Amino acid sequence: MNTTLPNHMLEATRLTREGKLAEASALLRRALHGEDPSDTPVPKRDAPGPPPAGGRPSRTFDIDPRTGEVLDPCSSGTGLFRTGADLWSGGRPGRMVTPPIAGGLRGLLDRIAPGASPQTTDPLPQGAQFVTRSFENHAGSRGYKLYIPSTYRGEAMPLVVMLHGCTQSPDDFAAGTRMNMLAEEHGCLIAYPGQTQAANAQKCWNWFSPGDQRRDLGEPALIAGITEQVMRDHAVDRRRVYVAGLSAGGAAAAIMGMTYPDLYAAVGVHSGLACGAARDAPSAFAAMRQGAAAVNQPGDGSATASNGRPVPTIVFHGDKDGTVHPRNGEQVIAQSGAGGLRSEVQQGQVSGGHAYSRILHSDAAGQVVLEQWVVHGAGHAWSGGSSAGSYTDPRGPDASREMLRFFLSKASG
Repeated sequence: MNTTLPNHMLEATRLTREGKLAEASALLRRALHGEDPSDTPVPKRDAPGPPPAGGRPSRTFDIDPRTGEVLDPCSSGTGLFRTGADLWSGGRPGRMVTPPIAGGLRGLLDRIAPGASPQTTDPLPQGAQFVTRSFENHAGSRGYKLYIPSTYRGEAMPLVVMLHGCTQSPDDFAAGTRMNMLAEEHGCLIAYPGQTQAANAQKCWNWFSPGDQRRDLGEPALIAGITEQVMRDHAVDRRRVYVAGLSAGGAAAAIMGMTYPDLYAAVGVHSGLACGAARDAPSAFAAMRQGAAAVNQPGDGSATASNGRPVPTIVFHGDKDGTVHPRNGEQVIAQSGAGGLRSEVQQGQVSGGHAYSRILHSDAAGQVVLEQWVVHGAGHAWSGGSSAGSYTDPRGPDASREMLRFFLSKASG
């Protein structure tokens, strides 16, 4: 598959390859603001800059000089995309380019010259713990944070696994979603796996890589391993284990629901994409812009729970999301098995905030299996989140509270 890039993207790629991030940033900023990128002063083509910091080899896009097309990495047999200054790449051998999913091109520019991002958490209630742990298996290793509420006394509690978006961290995601506060209210353990820059330069989960879309391989094996380690080390209600995520983390959560339906009783996808929405970098960018060309549907590889039903799924997506097209939220719902369910649409309005549409998909017994929230006027941010974390929209509705409500109404097996 060949994907033609605009001229300003090709020029930005060249500048990035040469380590000239400021010039690349200026060029893309003008394009994003609707200005003519050709007006941006561009220095003459001198010798390439030094290799990027961190010791990883510099990587460049494979571009056909005749057509300006990005070449299909699979055709070379290497499975690699290479990006200048390792800006979009993973950093592990064989890792493809990472689309900056947490902010699109605008997010990429913010990462080049990041602004201050609050990452504070509320003081822990007396008796609560927010501990740092790590996990390692054949797929590698990852650290994670675990919130243990003050009400934990060794009795079995539900477990929610929260997957952050690009450039975020477990602490940032906990602060933005306020899920720890809700864990105190409802008596839940909350695990926050952390992606590393060694695995992905922007700390995105590699949702678009085929090696990270399959059970017992790559990142799914690591996330499932963290889940199971928490279940071994603490009293967890094994019928009430859930996974949710934002953006790249939302796409990873969708993958976990498809690949481990026996482990997770329900899935939450916020501003994410369906499992298999992309197989490489060009298709990832295309899916982010306009939705996936095709995703697995029930009956052709999608996973179902042990009782044969789709894994219950709740989706949040802003209809003004300019980073991950809202069509992706619809595709997550479709992939989860909405075709055979009865749908009901409810309208609502947050006082002083966003209006929303809530679509409930129920089975023949009247049980809600899938729930889709379309937040009108919202962009690429966690709905109802706290400004203490990044990528949040405090104008609601409260995605954390609604997801946890949905989760706790579902039990596996």
